[in-house]
Amino acid sequence: MDKLVINSFKDFEQYIGKELGISGYLKITQEQINKFAEATQDFQWIHVDVERAKRESPYKTTIAHGYLNLAVLPSLWDQIIEVNNIRMLVNYGIEKLRFNQPVLVDSEVRIRAKLASLVNLRGIAKAEVNVSLEIKDNKKTAFDATVVFLYHFIPVE
Repeated sequence: MDKLVINSFKDFEQYIGKELGISGYLKITQEQINKFAEATQDFQWIHVDVERAKRESPYKTTIAHGYLNLAVLPSLWDQIIEVNNIRMLVNYGIEKLRFNQPVLVDSEVRIRAKLASLVNLRGIAKAEVNVSLEIKDNKKTAFDATVVFLYHFIPVE
């Protein structure tokens, strides 16, 4: 899978309203879920207690934290796009985030991204990207959101 390569604001502009790409799949393991629980101190049984989940959960297994699903976004985004000639990238915000469906342990997820808008703010490109986290073999997405990035392009001299 080839990454989309962007070298300037002008390069980026041509993708407004277009799909930027789809990442590869990432398997969400119980180990990841447990480590995320440790990092965030969110030990709700539906995530970390495998035996209880088998007995009591409507899913009959553990599920990933919603915010864990969101936390894998940067690594999956990096599979889709390479933006060059920038000083830095800032995660500016997330709008219209909706968790639609739980991600069961050992599911595979990927993101699909579309550039909704791009605005030049005095040399800083504000990119609004519509992102969906897709679950392999499932019609319903885990989440949909508009992610806002600020790309600080190096001025062309």
